[in-house]
Amino acid sequence: MTHTRSTPRSILVIWPPQVLSYFNAGHHLALHQVAGHLRTALRGSVVDAVDASVERLTWKDIGNALFQKQYDVIAVMNDFDGVDGLARFLSYVAELSPRSKAVAFGRLSGVNPEYFQKFALDAIVHNGDFEAGVHAAIEVFDGHAERAPGVYVKGPDGWRAPDAPGTLLPPSAWYLPTPDELPYARYDELYSNDANKFCGIPRRRELVVPAARGCPIGCSYCEVHTIFGKRERRLTVDQVMEYVEESFAAAPFEYVAFYAPTFTLDRTWVRAMCDRFEAAGSRYPWKCATTLHHLDEDTVTRMGRSGCVRISVGLETLDEEGHDALPRSKQKSEGDLDRLARWCAAAGVELNCFVMVGLPGTTVEGTRRTVAKVHELGGRARPTVYCPWDETRADMTDREMSAFNRQLFAPGTHSMPPEDLAAAYHVVFGPQPDQTEVFQHIPERSRPVADTPAPGPRGVR
Repeated sequence: MTHTRSTPRSILVIWPPQVLSYFNAGHHLALHQVAGHLRTALRGSVVDAVDASVERLTWKDIGNALFQKQYDVIAVMNDFDGVDGLARFLSYVAELSPRSKAVAFGRLSGVNPEYFQKFALDAIVHNGDFEAGVHAAIEVFDGHAERAPGVYVKGPDGWRAPDAPGTLLPPSAWYLPTPDELPYARYDELYSNDANKFCGIPRRRELVVPAARGCPIGCSYCEVHTIFGKRERRLTVDQVMEYVEESFAAAPFEYVAFYAPTFTLDRTWVRAMCDRFEAAGSRYPWKCATTLHHLDEDTVTRMGRSGCVRISVGLETLDEEGHDALPRSKQKSEGDLDRLARWCAAAGVELNCFVMVGLPGTTVEGTRRTVAKVHELGGRARPTVYCPWDETRADMTDREMSAFNRQLFAPGTHSMPPEDLAAAYHVVFGPQPDQTEVFQHIPERSRPVADTPAPGPRGVR
């Protein structure tokens, strides 16, 4: 989807400085997909992409870039707790590049756009694909429209709500970043300590492949269906193979991380993908995330044979008392988990289980039993805190809003006594004995000395 009406501009797409509570390279990929989309759609425009937190930039680095470049448009990415540095970043913009128009996009503004109206922004992307929303906001800034699908726009009389849902792009329009566009050496560092239970595999470099968007399952604690829709959109197998082969030829990647809400939702597609990987000699180790419900023995066997080294599943809980808070497809028993563990073991695939702490109806002891069962079956458990998005409000303070980060219990979202709360936090922040050794099954490739990141923001040195 290419538009040529907009005037060539200088554009900054940035994740402002903050201390990250969690890192998943797939979540950060959107920054570079938005930047790449704008370069393609707005021919002649200069678009810089800066992941300030990952690249360990200082506020002086940011100030230098803002003052020297004087961007026409700044697209500011946010995440669930990505408000820590937002006000400070926008104060730098106001002082050092006051004519810049600023638009916010990301997962947090996707679930609570009204909260962002207190900041010095000109537009807020609510739903639809991020790149389409940012592009639509620029069309408004250029005077080509008064409103933008899926985007709140600030006008002379205040904020105007979108008059239509945000645009959902066909997968053929998704921009796939080239290896030189992303700070992969920094990603390696963030994944090095497996006790943090980040999604990456330590000691090996991953290539993120954004395989799908949208999900029909509709979990209440997940943002995917509210932002990207309930109908899944997926790259073709040919597109995936071309991207993987070109990327591995260009840079020292060692495995593929498929970024998709429910990777095995389309089992026909998965089996075709496995056939292609196997036909290529199974030389691309890979991992994915899905649900128990969307797996069967034949699919797991094919996945392992084609090079899959890890399957992550949203187990959430084995407590039947907590099943009312889950979609029917995620209400699984110990028997279901036991079968999946046997399939994975036979296929040589690590089983990684997402476990939710504080899910309504569950107890801390029940959560411990769930984790213990995962360990008993030889799996790895990754705990996160239950986060009910329907309890966020527009009038929250930054501190209150930042607690909805899946690591802290936000005020008012639980009724546990202090001793149970401490026990719940022990599950998340206590020792993690089940650290992965799956990297031993992934061949290591040599890295050039020049792989060390250069100082300063990419594109603005």
